Amino acid sequence: MLYLIFLLIALGLFAALLGYVSQRRHGESPIMEALSGECETCSSSSSLCEQKCLMEAATKPVEYFEDEELDRYVGRPSDSYTEEETQQFAEVLETLRRDEVKAWNRSLILRGINMPDGIKDEFVTLAE
Repeated sequence: MLYLIFLLIALGLFAALLGYVSQRRHGESPIMEALSGECETCSSSSSLCEQKCLMEAATKPVEYFEDEELDRYVGRPSDSYTEEETQQFAEVLETLRRDEVKAWNRSLILRGINMPDGIKDEFVTLAE
């Protein structure tokens, strides 16, 4: 009975090792391969698609939109911005093309920056 338990443990470790080696040899995991390219076709009505795109974005380096100065607001609550600070976000938002708006929001989320309440209505309008 003891030999059977050791044999099962050894088989489990061997299978885990093979899986690890296979993943390292082939690069991307099958899940991430399935997600790639899907984000280009996301519609604004599909929250599942948006979640997949956010997962995919989390595995890639953060994309900046010439807004590095906003990094000083990491962790700040969205209702605590002054009018001048909100204007900084608005200026970046106004320079974006319509197809960049959602990507900018994902960038802010991944960087831990909360968008000010004062521009959320404008963001929603542009993101549609």
